[in-house]
Amino acid sequence: MKFQFIFLIKNISFLSLLFLFFSCGSKKDILYYQNIDALSSKEKNTTYEVKIQPDDLLMIIVSADDPEVAIPFNLKTYSISNNIKSDLARGQETVQTYLVDSSGNIEFPVLGTLKMGGLSRTEALQLLQTKISSYIKNPIINLRITNFKVSLQGEVNMPGTYSIASERITIIEALSMAKDLTIYGKRNNILVIRETNGVKSYNRVDLTKSDFINSPFYYLAQNDVVYVEPNKTRVNSSAVGPNTSVIISAISILVSLSVLIFK
Repeated sequence: MKFQFIFLIKNISFLSLLFLFFSCGSKKDILYYQNIDALSSKEKNTTYEVKIQPDDLLMIIVSADDPEVAIPFNLKTYSISNNIKSDLARGQETVQTYLVDSSGNIEFPVLGTLKMGGLSRTEALQLLQTKISSYIKNPIINLRITNFKVSLQGEVNMPGTYSIASERITIIEALSMAKDLTIYGKRNNILVIRETNGVKSYNRVDLTKSDFINSPFYYLAQNDVVYVEPNKTRVNSSAVGPNTSVIISAISILVSLSVLIFK
């Protein structure tokens, strides 16, 4: 009986160690930018500009040497009180934005309906510059998307939707905002869901291969969803239970005690 008990305990311990051994990851599954030194340092830099899409909120401000002539081309500002309970509260001036409709259009003062959907920021500025120049000499136009955001899901340390101050963000910067992938994240098969002109596309990015830097999905577009799949270790542990490490530790202690008791 004593021999059978010790044999059973040792077998359990062996299986536990075997489980840990096969759960171990390799460098090729974990490291980013593998073989990056093999990339040509002379590779041509690519520029990236997001395309304006339906439901984007555009802030467009027109100015000129004579401020009076630019007034008709700007939306009125409105005031938001910082403290509605205080009679002395001062309102904060906020510029209204243009909502791009489902057809990609906005209604612009004086100019009327303008097709902005599908244009890059540079192209939209050129369009506005051409049309407003008929009314104002050398107009200065500022345009930006105010509701640029991306969402990160799955095996990242801080999943969520993040607002982006600029209009240019890489997938690496977005993952860094989410405090990087967890150790259980699948680095070679990251899903990027993107909608362009009402059509969704599903694309994969491999962070372990350095050439992903040249991927069209290295830069994210507004409203992109980035999903990090769990690796096999995470999937297997979900079947065994979240307390696997505790159980293995308890078994190890039990083995040690058994050896001392039945020695």
